[in-house]
Amino acid sequence: MEQANSTKLSVSIITFNEEKNIQDCIESVSEIADEILILDSFSKDRTKEIAIQNPKVRFLEHPFYGHVQQKNKAMEYCENEWVLSLDADERVDMILREAILDWKKQKSSEVIGFKISRLTWHLGRFIHHSGWYPLYRYRLFQKSKATWVGENPHDYIEIIGKGSKIAGNIIHFSFKDLSDQIETINKFSSIVAHTRFEKGNKFSLLSTLLKPIGKFWEIYIFKRGFLDGFPGFAIAASSAFSTFLKYAKIYELHHKIIQRPSNLRESYGEKKSK
Repeated sequence: MEQANSTKLSVSIITFNEEKNIQDCIESVSEIADEILILDSFSKDRTKEIAIQNPKVRFLEHPFYGHVQQKNKAMEYCENEWVLSLDADERVDMILREAILDWKKQKSSEVIGFKISRLTWHLGRFIHHSGWYPLYRYRLFQKSKATWVGENPHDYIEIIGKGSKIAGNIIHFSFKDLSDQIETINKFSSIVAHTRFEKGNKFSLLSTLLKPIGKFWEIYIFKRGFLDGFPGFAIAASSAFSTFLKYAKIYELHHKIIQRPSNLRESYGEKKSK
């Protein structure tokens, strides 16, 4: 049984159409959480129905204006000062669960945030290289001294104060398959391109040519993606493709290439038939 004077912990999760993930995510933290705050963006599936069946869940809804904004809003709604932030496709492993339980029983210290490693399952195996592991990020923190920042959708926590690390992993089930990965790359590259375009970033042909090549070699060679077998090659190739798309979509935005011309024949220089 948890000690009466132990640290209270809120687990924060943002969701949209996560009926296939949310229950496993909740179950992985039910033992360590005093509150599970789910901030949903008006899901169209059974996410809400599944989530509210869990007694520790407090389910709220809010329009989605971006990953950074939504995670800051979810953190704001948490009732406890200490927050563990997860995505719906993430789980807390046994080592991390035990480490958090032990930490909750300890006396307070100067540490106001803990970095946690994330281990991703992709293409039938855990990825231990390719820049995907250990990928330490602050996930357990005091909300009054932390803020979600970054370029949507690549958000991260910044803390004001002393940080540390904690044992264990957040297990990440990133993509169902390659098709799902491609869909995610397409969606996320659009978000990044729009964000950069709004900041005034200009299209660069040289960057469009060189950056994807550099990204492939960075992941496959320098970050030892080759040690992850074919999945490592796929990660490097898909990351290069994602980098290309970000620049190509900025080109689209600058040239207002949003839809086909109203008269496609005229765009090819053909005359209207009389």
